[in-house]
Amino acid sequence: MKPRLVFVHGIGGPRDAEAELREWLEAVAHGARAAGHSRSLSGLTGGWAADARFAYYGDLFHTAGAQGTGAAAPVAGVRDDEELVAGLLVEAIDERLADPALDEGEARVLRHARAQLVPPGGAQGVGAPGRHVANALTTLLSLPGLRSVGGWLSARVTAGMLGQVARYLNRAEPCGDGVPLDARIRGRVAGCLDGDGPTVVVAHSLGTVVALETLHAHRGEVPLLITLGSPLGTRTAVLPRVRPQPVSAPACVGRWLNFWDRDDLVAARPRLEEFVRPNASSVRPVSSRVDSDGAWVHPAAKYLAQAAVAGPLVEALTAAPGS
Repeated sequence: MKPRLVFVHGIGGPRDAEAELREWLEAVAHGARAAGHSRSLSGLTGGWAADARFAYYGDLFHTAGAQGTGAAAPVAGVRDDEELVAGLLVEAIDERLADPALDEGEARVLRHARAQLVPPGGAQGVGAPGRHVANALTTLLSLPGLRSVGGWLSARVTAGMLGQVARYLNRAEPCGDGVPLDARIRGRVAGCLDGDGPTVVVAHSLGTVVALETLHAHRGEVPLLITLGSPLGTRTAVLPRVRPQPVSAPACVGRWLNFWDRDDLVAARPRLEEFVRPNASSVRPVSSRVDSDGAWVHPAAKYLAQAAVAGPLVEALTAAPGS
């Protein structure tokens, strides 16, 4: 049997899962070539090197009655979601401002956005905290990396995408069958994992939180977990809401590699090994910085095209039983 390869996506709008799977595999092939694994390329893109699956759950954010674009938002929980998004942005901005190599022009924009999120004297006003989030996002979108093609295109769209993190972590949103949204999302990911053979898991953005929680209940072997652009380290908005606590590496994971880009605002506090506890086999995250070309560096394909990411991924698939 071929080893299983499962991709877990992050925030964003509705996706074509098959097209995304092809894009992610092609990005891995690009990175594998750069890592010296040219002979593995046809196996990756042709499908015989691994049973590759794209764990898609984005449609669950857009079902009838769900919050967000295209559906009526329930009143309960909306303010909590907005406050969590505000906290996520404040921490991301603070981490970026702490970078000694930060350009002064960008720093000025970041400071202004932070002041909009946390007004002097705690001023609130009509529409807060949602109004503060929208104002700050409008300011942040003046940065080249966020306003560029391929980035988030408007404050409203960006707020909706970041709101997906809040909706997952608030765990109070039922779906049509009464099962909470977060449980249904984990169920999608769990359904893609191999319960008998090895599964290599690659998770991006919000998907890193979903994958971590899902793998704590998984009994199969995961020789390698790769996380990309993870918000797991966000100390107030994300980390204390992750389950189970204290946050630790799942027992099934044999190796965990975490990658972050200096220009990725989503990956606040990127060195996950500083606060994620090891599992019983002493496995904990090992974080490495990568530097992608272009202004907008958060997309998963940007990370996967890096030799540092694709190389270990291909090696894990090659070493897995059945390969």
